[in-house]
Amino acid sequence: MTIPATDRSPAPTRTRRVHRAWWVTAVVLAALVSAAGFRSSTGALLEPLESEFGWSRATTSGAVTANLVIYGLTAPFAAALMDRFGIRRVVTLALLLVAVGSGLTVVMTAPWQLWLLWGVAVGVGTGAMALVLGSVVANRWFVESRRGLVTGVFSAAGAAGQLVFLPGIAALATGPGWRWAALVVSGAAVLLVPLVLLVVRDRPADLGLRPYGAAPGEALDEAPTRHTGTQVGPATQAIRTLRESVRSRTFWILFGTFWICGWSTNGLIGTHFIPAAHDHGMPETTAAGLLALVGVFDLVGTIASGWLTDRVDPRFLLFGYYGLRGLSLLFVPALLGPDIAPSLFVFIVFYGLDWVATVPPTIALCRRHFGVQRSSMVFGWVFASHMVGAGVAASYAGWVRQSTGDYYTAWLTAGGLCLFAAMACLAISRSPERGSWNTEGEQAEVASVT
Repeated sequence: MTIPATDRSPAPTRTRRVHRAWWVTAVVLAALVSAAGFRSSTGALLEPLESEFGWSRATTSGAVTANLVIYGLTAPFAAALMDRFGIRRVVTLALLLVAVGSGLTVVMTAPWQLWLLWGVAVGVGTGAMALVLGSVVANRWFVESRRGLVTGVFSAAGAAGQLVFLPGIAALATGPGWRWAALVVSGAAVLLVPLVLLVVRDRPADLGLRPYGAAPGEALDEAPTRHTGTQVGPATQAIRTLRESVRSRTFWILFGTFWICGWSTNGLIGTHFIPAAHDHGMPETTAAGLLALVGVFDLVGTIASGWLTDRVDPRFLLFGYYGLRGLSLLFVPALLGPDIAPSLFVFIVFYGLDWVATVPPTIALCRRHFGVQRSSMVFGWVFASHMVGAGVAASYAGWVRQSTGDYYTAWLTAGGLCLFAAMACLAISRSPERGSWNTEGEQAEVASVT
């Protein structure tokens, strides 16, 4: 007897699996967090290295400068490397380079070796895992309506890396020794390599998938076909974008203000806050804990700034961020001491909220003035200026400390520069100026995001 269709048991439903995009996001986030931790470790290792080898603050700060500058200059070309060799290969090689660079410091004996390992190897390795990595993953694995959340999480990875790694690295440096801290960094990088090789793929189409959020009938996003003819390569396109963007006044304002942003964050606070606090009698582990606390509040500040950027003119946000940051830096010399005074804690909370709050409005202004398609590459160059400014500040503050015996002049310089940046942001025009675009039809695209 045939069982009527209405009486048949329903077919078992398939369990809905987590989209591979989220697994790729998790592993890339771990790489970004680790890269940020590797970079932030330098501030905790300055004094131990100087104590053992007798090197000057100018020497160790110079190695940090090389690290930050090379990190920044690598970032604009990271997307080109990923397009040529793939995300998985580039991230794997970057992690191995960081592991080698950090691991070999345990046997170094001369300053040039510190510059080569810390500056070049770790600088290139972490630069290949800069924010552009998160942008590439978001663009390939998620549809437009889903990219905001993902890129916001990636942007906060720097703060998380600082939070996770810095207190432990400082404790190792003051306990078993700085070599243990360097080996922990090296080991963490190596442990991430199998995860990257196992999980990360260049595009969803490599696995027969569509980007997360894509409609079921939407075509797969296949990898672009390689051409050997007249097609412009990614690296050439990056250089061309820079050459065209320098014609714009807005580009130079964003370039200069983000240079100051890097000076006042990674270059000064990120590199010299721990030794500066130690000069005032504060234990290094306590100072490292305060710097990690900056990372905690940075998570809140980054999300809040992104929310405000959708509702407030980005120029006015930057004016407020840089202005308040400049005023706060002028008071730092009076706040440092052997103990954590309430006023110092207030500074840490405020500075954490403001640490990378400048990123969302700066990206928004790049979109407004240069169009959606070119905005990421333009921001890549603006981001490079951020790290060059950080590198210059690291050396400058080290020179000030060595020449005068304290950081007083370095704090005042950074405060003054931030106040100047605040005023410069008001000179950015509300609508795109002529010359911000060069590609035919891009004028309409720029206007559409204003």
